[in-house]
Amino acid sequence: MIDLHCHILPGIDDGAKTLDESLQMARIAVADGIHTLACTPHIYPGMYINDGPGIARARARLQAELDAHGIALRLVVGADVHLVPGLAEGLGSGRVPTLHGSRYFLLEPSHTTPPPRLEASVLHLIHAGYTPIITHPERLSWVESHYPVFQRLIAQGAWMQVTAGALTGVFGRRARYWGERFIGEGHTHLLATDAHSTGRRLPRLSDGLKVVRRLVGDGEARRLVVDRPAAVLQNRPPQDAGPALRQASSPSVPGP
Repeated sequence: MIDLHCHILPGIDDGAKTLDESLQMARIAVADGIHTLACTPHIYPGMYINDGPGIARARARLQAELDAHGIALRLVVGADVHLVPGLAEGLGSGRVPTLHGSRYFLLEPSHTTPPPRLEASVLHLIHAGYTPIITHPERLSWVESHYPVFQRLIAQGAWMQVTAGALTGVFGRRARYWGERFIGEGHTHLLATDAHSTGRRLPRLSDGLKVVRRLVGDGEARRLVVDRPAAVLQNRPPQDAGPALRQASSPSVPGP
């Protein structure tokens, strides 16, 4: 499996605090069947001042440590990016890294407030040649009132990434409901861990994948953690990475 969202780099955001924690996270990921993992620290002006070159150096240092410890995990560069002015220019210059140098990048909306002009901003990024992957929409406090917005963004070419832990109740009943709805109604392109530690938010996909299999079957489960993530790393165009799903029926899940 491939995990395209993980805060494993030590000491540069709210993820792993120490090298030892990063190594233990890597061991958990490998034991779960993950062989490739994207290092995606936050880039958020005023809080997490990371950039592409710095993340690349941190990835290289951690990869060397993994190799020295015999941990069979391949690391690639990425970032968990907030929607701020000048984002397209930052992506073009490399100051804001895409996933493994591809056209795809992780876009994290505010958890508490819908970004102003969200649709127009995402469309601008798509027209600039990028494919935004909107992270954990199921966990946003405003998802109820904006679910059709996410569907429209998918139609325009954006991708959606659901967090595996949301499907197992790690983030509560409400996030589980919306995670199952995004998956079951066919509005999800990727499943990721969004891991931050070795505790509650650990780098494990398999538990969430069991829920995915129940909702949409083995084939789509594989596409969420193998086929589409591989297409991202290969920088294949979105239309070649498999169409966004459109399931005819919704999952049977409890209300939020």
